[in-house]
Amino acid sequence: EGGWAEDGKGESFWDWFGQHGHVHMNRTANVACDSYHKIDYDVYLLRGLQSKLYKFSISWPRIFPTGIRNSFSPQGVNYYNKLINSLLDSNIEPMVTLFHWDLPQTLQHLGGWQNESIIDTFADYADFCFATFGDLVKFWITFHEPWVISYAGCGTGQHPPGITGPGVASYKVAHSVIKAHAKAWHLYDDRYRSQQHGKVGVVLNSDWAEPKTPTSSEDVKAAERYMHFMLGWFVHPIFVNGDYPDFLKSQIQQKNQQCSISVAILPSFSEEEKSIVKGTADFFGLSHYTSRLISTAVNDTCIPAYESVGNFSQHVDPSWLQTTSSGIRVVPWGLRRLLKFVSQEYTGTRIPIYIAGNGVPTEDGGDVINDMKRMDYFRLYINEALKDMQYFQLFGLHHVNFEDGNRQRTPKESAYFFSSLSHLLYAHLPFLFIYPSFPFVMPCWLMLLGWILSQARIASNYHPLMILN
Repeated sequence: EGGWAEDGKGESFWDWFGQHGHVHMNRTANVACDSYHKIDYDVYLLRGLQSKLYKFSISWPRIFPTGIRNSFSPQGVNYYNKLINSLLDSNIEPMVTLFHWDLPQTLQHLGGWQNESIIDTFADYADFCFATFGDLVKFWITFHEPWVISYAGCGTGQHPPGITGPGVASYKVAHSVIKAHAKAWHLYDDRYRSQQHGKVGVVLNSDWAEPKTPTSSEDVKAAERYMHFMLGWFVHPIFVNGDYPDFLKSQIQQKNQQCSISVAILPSFSEEEKSIVKGTADFFGLSHYTSRLISTAVNDTCIPAYESVGNFSQHVDPSWLQTTSSGIRVVPWGLRRLLKFVSQEYTGTRIPIYIAGNGVPTEDGGDVINDMKRMDYFRLYINEALKDMQYFQLFGLHHVNFEDGNRQRTPKESAYFFSSLSHLLYAHLPFLFIYPSFPFVMPCWLMLLGWILSQARIASNYHPLMILN
């Protein structure tokens, strides 16, 4: 957004992080792309893209400068109201993220996401946003990529608050985030859903993990562990049973026993918390950028690092195209396999999947306008996503229940329409083609066809056997 200190906005921990020299090339978010001052032009650009939906985030410290309700900023509310109304006036649906890594710095001074008191504080912030913007906003995202919040923020320390604690702090942060998400979802479900008719979900990021050697059972298991350490960590509590996957729990327990010390500490949910967390998403938001080849760990150590605890090693295929980001290779088929995995393991046909993050950066110092490589990336990944949509857009004259192992068929109304149309056409087709070369036949043909279609529409209200009578 930029406008980092304008109109009473409070300091976020990204503001603090950048201004203290912790970001690449000493960059800050003081101005960024300056969307705070460019609503009209940005919405104009969205109209040019013919966008039907725009996902953006609310900056918590712009609404509550100190992170709590009594610091409420009317100027911040006015900014988001103007943006939301501008989008709707252009027939663009707003999809609003409550937390995209923009924590008020005053809350970080209190321990941030490692202090469980933040769960209630976040819920109060979410409550304010639902009450203030919910009449117009129908799609809410509680957290964008909590894996990044936990792992990059308090695991490697690459993101604010810059804590290096992959074995303890990152798991503690994730635990708070999951419970905060669930509390916000229930709050909306209890207080606002019946009047506002919106949906609340979460965006989870994940690579696709392909076994480096598909015939190796060890590599297959390692790839499965990778998926649970990245995606299952969050998706399993929210979409399955309110608890971490057994794969994750047993691997951490095994590592701790092997090392005779607690290399990693995974918090546990109480039975009550499990029931609260389970099923708290109306949709599955997915961020995906690349894939990895995974093998079992080469060096089994007791270092509390991501790969060591998970007992896997990451690789890339040299044939995969490189991008300007060292961490992103072009592997389009990985998206299709990931979508299939998420659908089969977590969402089924009940919960929609929205791809909420995908892409590759432009080259520094290169041609930033003629981004042909990026176009190729998008084309390839979109094609793979389309291939996976065969069961999401249901054609055909009979409904097939994909949740039923027998694939039960049920005729749709269109099936009755086509049944009646077929009967009437077959009854009159001989007449239609008796004298096709005569000029006067064409208007008769059109009149008769119009009558047949009208009769078919009427007859579609009846069973085909009744039509035969």
